[in-house]
Amino acid sequence: MVATSGKFSFYPVILAGGRGTRFWPLSRKRMAKQLLPLNSKKSMIQETVERLSPLAKAKQFWIITNEDLRPAILRQLKGLPKKHIVAEPAGRNTAPAIGLAAFLLERSDPTAVIGMFPSDHVIVDEKRFREDIGRAARIAAAGENIVVIGIPPTRAETGYGYIEVGDRSQKGVLQVRRFTEKPLPEVAGQFVKAGNFFWNSGMFVWSAHTLANALREHLPNTAPLLEKIAASYGTRGFEKTFAKLYPKCENISIDYAVLEPRSRKGEGKSGIYCIPVSFGWNDLGSWTALYEHRNAGKNDGANVIVADQNFTLNAEGNFIHSKRKFVAVVGVKNLVVVETDDALLITTREHAQDVGKVVKHLDEKKLKRLV
Repeated sequence: MVATSGKFSFYPVILAGGRGTRFWPLSRKRMAKQLLPLNSKKSMIQETVERLSPLAKAKQFWIITNEDLRPAILRQLKGLPKKHIVAEPAGRNTAPAIGLAAFLLERSDPTAVIGMFPSDHVIVDEKRFREDIGRAARIAAAGENIVVIGIPPTRAETGYGYIEVGDRSQKGVLQVRRFTEKPLPEVAGQFVKAGNFFWNSGMFVWSAHTLANALREHLPNTAPLLEKIAASYGTRGFEKTFAKLYPKCENISIDYAVLEPRSRKGEGKSGIYCIPVSFGWNDLGSWTALYEHRNAGKNDGANVIVADQNFTLNAEGNFIHSKRKFVAVVGVKNLVVVETDDALLITTREHAQDVGKVVKHLDEKKLKRLV
């Protein structure tokens, strides 16, 4: 049975450095997906901070982002300490980002428990979400435990990682056997049918000490660099040290760096646990996902139109975003049309996952004004 503890301080660490290329042309380098009001009048990152606020004081939040997005995040999150909104000098994926937070907090608070959260998820039942995160934090505080938040799969999705679980160690907590990243369709179908697999939500909870030790073990070249950066935090030399050492860190996700190798130790020995949740989750990974989220509870063929005025006739299943113009949608199905001042996206819901390739093309052609 997993022990729990009530003696800890909880620190939400929100990763907000992504470009959100599949939400082009709205999502740009300096105003990426997490800074857009896709789910409500508030931005995705504002919603993330707001739902976590009952669990931690403002001074306990940390945001890891990049230089392009930091100014906009500072404007949107004025209640958080500016020094806790940290801009990476180079993108190095999630392991160095969350690792830096672990080494910083290990030095400043020996009771620190870190919750790692993406900045762009939708959570429906926020009360239940906080209850589950609180339970995960108590488990993480009790020892060298890593807790992952698992989403019950509703389809054979190939865009998510999967968590295979084994025996139940206590009520609602399952032991993790292994992680599998983005399987082929037939494999994803087998996972869903098996019944003991969950989607990897990208939300993890662990003590700062546990995570720092895991990085020392599994990333022996990167961990010392992060420790040196953390040791310089708050000094005059921090920015210089950060800029010099951080780009030398390995470009690797926390899943590949820690979770997968740790899970190979075998069930019951890895110290990794999964809490299956049912608080209503969506990672809004594409325009199609946003259409499905906005259309939840409506007719399958309903249109989602973001415009001041619109007219539809014999049109079904379309997502249209054009706030400043009158929109007429006639005789078309399953389209995605998104307009900004300088760009127009036209695709189908079926091919919305490929929108990121547009941004890759623009990068290659050095059309910076469009990205």
